[in-house]
Amino acid sequence: MSRRRCRFASELIGLVVLGGATDAAAQACCAGSNVVTPARLELHDDALVGIEARATDAYGSFDPTGTFVATPPGASELDLEQDVFGALRVLPRGQVAVLVPLIETRRTVPGDKELGGGLGDLNLSARYDFIYASEARYVPGISLLVGVTFPTGTPPESASMPLATDATGVGAYQANLGISIEKAIGPWLVGATGLVAKRAQRTADGVTESLAAQWTALAVAAYTLRSGVAVALSGSFTAEGTATIDGMDEPGSRRRLVAISASGVMPLSDQLRLQGAITFDPPLSSMGINQPAAGVGLAATVVYAWQ
Repeated sequence: MSRRRCRFASELIGLVVLGGATDAAAQACCAGSNVVTPARLELHDDALVGIEARATDAYGSFDPTGTFVATPPGASELDLEQDVFGALRVLPRGQVAVLVPLIETRRTVPGDKELGGGLGDLNLSARYDFIYASEARYVPGISLLVGVTFPTGTPPESASMPLATDATGVGAYQANLGISIEKAIGPWLVGATGLVAKRAQRTADGVTESLAAQWTALAVAAYTLRSGVAVALSGSFTAEGTATIDGMDEPGSRRRLVAISASGVMPLSDQLRLQGAITFDPPLSSMGINQPAAGVGLAATVVYAWQ
C-alpha cells in the first residue's frame, strides 16, 4: 500500500487549469502536463472523464536499513489497479477532481498463491492556479494543490485472506497540501511539485498508530511535438518520518522511495486522448527504506473531455 500512497504526487500534479497563453504555448503546456497524468483539463476543456489500468510487478523490496532485497525464488507479487476519474472546472483558474480505484493483488509464496482485491481509497482533490505556466514571460506558473483521501478500501488488519491480497486501503483519512511550479518554454514544459500528506491517527487490533507526515518532491520535463503528441520523463522522491505506536516512537518505521517514470500522450481528437506510462523503482540500495514492494509498472489510459 505504501507504493500506492507514493503515487499520489503524480496524480495530484495534473489537476490543473491552463489559460492566458498563445495557442502554441498553450498546446505545449497542456499536452506536456497531461503526459504526466491524465486527470488534467486542457485549455478549452470544461470537464473530463477517464479510466486508467495499471499493472506493477514487484521484483524486490527495501529493508529498514535501505538495502535492496530481491524477491526470493518461489515468491512473487503482481499489483493491478483500475482508476475511474473525472475533473470539472469550477472557477476560471480552478478545478476539482475525483478518483475511484479498484485494486487487485496476486501474491505467491512457496506452496501457496492467492488473488484478491476490491475498492481502494477514494480521493478528492482540487487545484487553483495563481499564475499559469505560460502566462508570464519570465515568471513560472504557481498553483496550490489540496486533497483528501477517504478510507473506503479494506485496511491490512481487516483483510480476510491468508496472504492479505484483499487489503486495498490504508485505513485512515489523509489530507494533502502542495505547491506546483511549472514553466512552458517553447515546446518544452518543466515543473516541480512539493507535497505534504498527513494521515489521521487510527486504532487497529487494540493498538493506536499515528503515521508521520509524508513529504514528496516531483520533477518533470516534457516535450510536445507539432502533432500534439507529447513525451515526458519524471522522477519523485517520497520520505516519511518515524511512526508512533501508542504514543511511543516506533524504531525503524521511517519510509523512503525513489521512482522514475517515462510517459507519452497521443490526442486522437479534440475530445479523446490516449496515454501510456512506465514507472520504475531503481533496484539499488538507498533508493528506498521500508518498502515491501519495489518494481516496474505499466499504465494505459483513455480520456474523454468536454469543451
